[in-house]
Amino acid sequence: MKDRWLAYVPALLLAALAGLTYWLDQKVQPLGPGRDASMRHNPDFVLENFTATRMGLDGSQRYAVTAKKMVHYPDDNSSALEFPQLTHFDPEKAPVSIRANEGTLSNNGEHAYFNGDVRIKRPAYTDHEELGMMTSYLHVIPEQGFAETDRDVTLTSGDSVVKAVGLEFNNNLHTLKLLSNVRGTYATPNKDRRAFPWDKRR
Repeated sequence: MKDRWLAYVPALLLAALAGLTYWLDQKVQPLGPGRDASMRHNPDFVLENFTATRMGLDGSQRYAVTAKKMVHYPDDNSSALEFPQLTHFDPEKAPVSIRANEGTLSNNGEHAYFNGDVRIKRPAYTDHEELGMMTSYLHVIPEQGFAETDRDVTLTSGDSVVKAVGLEFNNNLHTLKLLSNVRGTYATPNKDRRAFPWDKRR
């Protein structure tokens, strides 16, 4: 049961994250002629306090992205984000969201990097407990469904907690590897679901 839970937590959270980062990159591509590779690494546009939303064919909200600031650099087609929050909505499940102090999308969304207080969360709904992951750095390769970190990571499901140093997750292969110092506790699911302590931060 514990092994099933350990694989289930990142599978839900990181798979949604991969889709979100790819969609965000597509939304921030600038219009215009080809880019000069000799250009300096200077921004061509800056957006502040922006929100982008994608709706489904039925008019329901599917994705939402907010950030305090986004800066786009045309020489390498990268985007830097301040305090990004990305959310995936599912009509049959609770939304999955990721937020961090900083985020970077590389050329064509091939890589996404999140730094500083990275928190992925899916709230409780019906008979499903809250799921969460916390770390200080996360590297995501959307096309490969791959995510990794070499930092401390905490996975939570209700009152169950697993901590480790380093994580590699492959959504395509359905594999999860906790790299070192793995430790944790498993708690029997409780109907009295409490909010994550870090919900109080904002």
